[in-house]
Order: sequence, then structure tokens, then C-alpha cells
Amino acid sequence: MFEQEASLVPPWLEPMLRTAFFTVCRTHGDAARSECNMYCLDCNDQAFCFYCRSSKHKDHQVIQIRRSSYHDVVRVGEIQNIMDISGVQTYVINSARVVFLNERPQPRSGKGVAHICEICGRSLLDPFRFCSLGCKLAGIKRDGNASFTLEIKNEAFMERKEGISRQVSSRKQEELRADSQHDIYPPTTHKPPSSARRRKGVPHRAPFGS
Repeated sequence: MFEQEASLVPPWLEPMLRTAFFTVCRTHGDAARSECNMYCLDCNDQAFCFYCRSSKHKDHQVIQIRRSSYHDVVRVGEIQNIMDISGVQTYVINSARVVFLNERPQPRSGKGVAHICEICGRSLLDPFRFCSLGCKLAGIKRDGNASFTLEIKNEAFMERKEGISRQVSSRKQEELRADSQHDIYPPTTHKPPSSARRRKGVPHRAPFGS
């Protein structure tokens, strides 16, 4: 089970979800942008500030964490190219589409709610399975029927594409086979009957008897 989870979840995701963001940087605490809202996927260590990125993570793969109502979010455009976030509810905040890192406390949804998170029961706006990356991670650990790995998503897409191609190819082969049969056995053509009437011959009188 652990090997399966490792293939479905990037190694940096769980440490990132456990990280405390927006603390003051110990090194650059007096600077204007000293809040630790960056996370390095290569180092997979702890949050750091804007100035630490310039000095220690210049050529690394870094994502920026943002805040919405005291909860951590990441922009979809920043994370969708490095992990599969399908099934997670997205929200538009400050004109940017984001996903929440972890679940947010909420009373259990009532019966009138159409869509809820499969893990925490939070009400959702659209027909998604999870409210956050953390809940999707919990779903993978529980059922194993989801993935954060883009390669698996691409493989599934390619399999569907190949299946469609095979169906199209099979139809084309049947059409070609039918055409070849028409060529081998051309249809018999019947000459339409002529509408012109045959001219009658000149009548001959019987000879008179003597």
C-alpha cells in the first residue's frame, strides 16, 4: 500500500501540507517582505521568504502560498503543471483560481446540499470530490482511486486516445473492404428497353386467283 501511495503522491506534498506558512523569517525579520510564504519542491524542507528564495533557491522549483480567510491556498495556474489536481474544488479569489491546501472546519452539511467533500463532508459549489489537496490525499490513502501524478493522468488520456484511434481505424478498414468487394464484383447493369417502336413492314396483297 505504501508503494502504491508513493506512486500516486509526490514526495513533497505531505511535508508541504504540514508546513506552517506566513511566519516571520528569522533571517530577514526586519525586511518588508519577510513572511514565509514560499515552498521549495527540490529542497522539501520548510517555508521561507522572498529574500531567502533569491539567495538560497534561485534555480529551484518554488511555489508561492497565499491566504484566503486565514487559510492557505495556491493558485491553480502555478500548481496544475506539476501535479494532478483533478477532483479538487477550485475557487476564484482576487480574480485568480485557487485550491485550498487543507480542509477547513465546517459543520456537517444538511440534506439539501448537492455536493459534499468525500472526506470531511464540507459543502462544495460544484460536483467535485474533495474540498482541498489534503482531503484528496486522504482519499488516496483510503481508497487509492485518485492520483496527484500527471503521468498517470496522461497515460489514461493516451489509452483513451489510442482506443478511439483503433475504433476509427477499424471502421476505415471495413469501409475499404466493402469498397474492394464492389470493385471485384461490379454490379450487373441491365439495358433499359428501347421506347422506340419497330416500324411495320409494307403489307403485300395476296395474288388474285385466275
